[in-house]
Amino acid sequence: MTAQFYNKNATELAKQYLSKTFEEVHQSWAQFLPAIIENPNARILDLGAGAGRDAKHIAELAKIKHKIENNIQVYAVEPATELADLGAKVTKGLKVKWLNDALPSLSVITKQEVSFDLILLSAVWMHIPQSARARSIRKLANLLKPGGKLVISLRHGQTEDDFKQRKMHVVCADELKRLATDVGLFTKLETQKEADKLGRKHVSWQTVVLQMPDDGTGAFPFIRHVAINDGKSATHKLALLRVLLRIADGHPGAVIRRESSPYGDRVILPAGLVALYWCHQYKDLIDTHQLFQSPNKSPNMGFMKPNGWHKLTHRSASDYRIGNLFTGEDAIALHKTISAAVSNIKTMPCRYITLPNQEANSRAMVFEVASQSVKAKDSIFLDLQTLEQWGEFSLPESTWLAFNRYACWIEPVLVSEWVKTMASYSGNSQYSSPEKQFHLYQALNWLEPKRTTTEVRSRFEQLKQQLPKSEQIQCVWSAKSLKQKYDIDHSMPFSRWPNNDLWNLLPTDCNINNQKSDRLPTEHKLKVSKERIQHWWQMAWLNDNNSLAERVEVNEIPAGYQINAQTFKTSTKLEQTATAQSKRFFAEANIALPGLNSDNTSIDDLFEALVMQRGRLKEMQQLREW
Repeated sequence: MTAQFYNKNATELAKQYLSKTFEEVHQSWAQFLPAIIENPNARILDLGAGAGRDAKHIAELAKIKHKIENNIQVYAVEPATELADLGAKVTKGLKVKWLNDALPSLSVITKQEVSFDLILLSAVWMHIPQSARARSIRKLANLLKPGGKLVISLRHGQTEDDFKQRKMHVVCADELKRLATDVGLFTKLETQKEADKLGRKHVSWQTVVLQMPDDGTGAFPFIRHVAINDGKSATHKLALLRVLLRIADGHPGAVIRRESSPYGDRVILPAGLVALYWCHQYKDLIDTHQLFQSPNKSPNMGFMKPNGWHKLTHRSASDYRIGNLFTGEDAIALHKTISAAVSNIKTMPCRYITLPNQEANSRAMVFEVASQSVKAKDSIFLDLQTLEQWGEFSLPESTWLAFNRYACWIEPVLVSEWVKTMASYSGNSQYSSPEKQFHLYQALNWLEPKRTTTEVRSRFEQLKQQLPKSEQIQCVWSAKSLKQKYDIDHSMPFSRWPNNDLWNLLPTDCNINNQKSDRLPTEHKLKVSKERIQHWWQMAWLNDNNSLAERVEVNEIPAGYQINAQTFKTSTKLEQTATAQSKRFFAEANIALPGLNSDNTSIDDLFEALVMQRGRLKEMQQLREW
C-alpha cells in the first residue's frame, strides 16, 4: 500500500472521513463493541486509522465506561504520516497511541508484543494486493487474543483512478473467509453489500467479522506432538521447547526481528541466548544431580567439551544470566561452551523436530539456526548484543506467541514428559519407580532468581550518605521522603514474575509497600510515578560518575593542586564501575521488556516498555491491581 496519495490529499480526505460518525459507518457490527469495552484492560488496534474518527470514538467510550480506572489502550496505525498527524490532533487527550506501520509486515506493532481483543480494518483490505493477503491474515490472526475479533470492511466498485492513484485492488468476501479458515479463524458475521455512506453510486461496502477460537492458533497441537508423541533419543527436543518457552515468557525484548517465509511469519532470536538458556537448564541436571540425558552409557552430551563445559563445573546455573560478566579462563570456557551448545542445538533438536507425519528432510525445518563462529576472548559480558554474535535462531511466530501467552500451561507438560523420559534411561534406573520420580521433578526446577534487594539497598545507603542533608530520596509511589525506614519494592511483583533486575527495584515507603504487597500497579499509578522512577534510575545507576562523593572531592581540590596517581586510579575505577552499572542496567531492561532495541539507552523508551509489560502481565496472569 502506498501512502503517497493519502499524504498529498490528507486535509481533504480527513474532512471527508470526519463528515460521517462512527455509528453511521460501523452500524453493521457495532453490537460487538460494548462487550469488548466492558473489559477495562482491553487492547484495540485500529489499522489504517486515517484521521482518527474510529479510534477517537472507541477511546471515548472506554473513558466514559471506566473513568479513572480505564486501562483500555487503543493503538492507531496509519502509514500516511500527514494523515496520522491530523488524526493525532483529533484524538489528543485520549488513550490512543499512534504508530507508523502497514500490512503485511506490521513490524512496528508486532514488536510491541501486545495481543488484541479487537482489530479494525476500516477501508483497508482493498489496498492489500492479492499476493500479500495470506501473509496479512496470518499476521492479524497472530495478533488476536483467543476470542478476539477481527473486523474488516470490504469496498466494492473501484474505478481506474482508484486502481492507479490509490493502489486499490478487487476484494472478495469468499476469498477473505477462506484465508481466515486457513489460519484458524471462523466467520462471526458477514453482511450483505450496503450503499456508500458518502453517496458514491458506484461504491458499496460489506463487513466481515472474524473471530479467534478460544482454544488457540494450532500451535498447541504441534507443541504437544513434539513433547509427547515425537521420538526422543535424548532430552534435546524437550530442552529446546522449554528454553524457547522461558525466553518467550520472561524476555519479550529478545526478539531481533520478524520476517516472512513461505510457511508463515517467523521470529528471530539471538542464537547465543538460546544456547545460554540451554546451558542454564542442563547445568544442575548434569553437574549437580548427575542425571543422564540420553540412553547412552556415558553421561557426556555433545555440547559438554573438555575446554568448555568441564572447565566451568565450579559455576552455578544462576551465573548464566543476562547482565553477568565473565573474565579470564572462565570467559574463554564460556565462549566455547556457548559455541558447542549452538552447534548441538542446530544438529540435534532443530534437525529432527518436524511437523506431524513429515520426515525431517521433507520440508523446511520448524526451528532453524544460522550460526556464526565466535573467537573466544578473556572477557564476555552477557547482553543481547554479545549473544547475537553466534548468529540467529528462527521459529514460527505462532509457536512463539503460544509460548508467550500460555507458558504457565505448557511448561508442566514439558516437565512431566522430561521426567518420564529421564526415568526410562538405564543411567537413571534408581529413579524408574513412580514414587522416586519426585527427585527428577525437583532437579527440573528452573532456578529462578532468589528474591533479593540487597544490592539495591546497599546502593540506597551509599547514596543517602553522599547526598546533601537538604536532599532526600523519595518513595517512588508516594513522594514521601525516605529517612531511616524504607523498603525496596519490585515494581512488577516478584511472586508473579521473578525479576531482580535493577530497573525493577525501587525505593518505597514501608507502609506503601505493605499496601501494594504482590499486586500490580495500575497503569495510572505507574504513569503518575514516572518522574520519580526515572529520577531514581538516573541517580542510582546511570550518572556518569555514580559516586557523588568523588565529584565533591574533585570539585573541592584547591587551584594548582596536582592529583596524584592513586587518586586518578580511584577516579578511573569509579568511572568504570559506573559504566558497568549503566551497561548492566540497560542489558537487563532491553531483554526483559517488550519493544526495546538491544542497544537502547533511553529511559523514556524503557518506561514506555515498562507500561507495556505491566499490561502484558495483567492480561496474561489476570493479576490483582493496586
